[in-house]
Amino acid sequence: VQLQASGGGLVQAGGSLRLSCAASGLTFSNYALGWFRQSPGKEREFVAAISRSGGSTKYADSVKGRFTISRDNAKNTVYLQIDSLKLEDTAVYYCAAENWSNYYSDYGRADKYDYWGQGTQVTVSS
Repeated sequence: VQLQASGGGLVQAGGSLRLSCAASGLTFSNYALGWFRQSPGKEREFVAAISRSGGSTKYADSVKGRFTISRDNAKNTVYLQIDSLKLEDTAVYYCAAENWSNYYSDYGRADKYDYWGQGTQVTVSS
């Protein structure tokens, strides 16, 4: 199983980015997908998650209204649209996949995700 995240970069505060995560080696539609992030010296934190059908999405309070998670099951890809970037959004962003049955109870728990991508760096400048 491989999850390949991309789309990170250096952007000014207030700008936007679209992260992508392409999956292979798994039955994509059987998995809920999540995005997490980690800043230096901090623990990995939940950002957003989406159910296997895409019909349900969950967000951390800190990103609600600015981040949008979506998925394309035909392309085995999950996306994270990030708008109105803030300095505190600077982090390495990771995509992850968990069994669909865990989604509603465990979407925010990193330890419940089975597979992880390598991360993509997002740096926000002032």
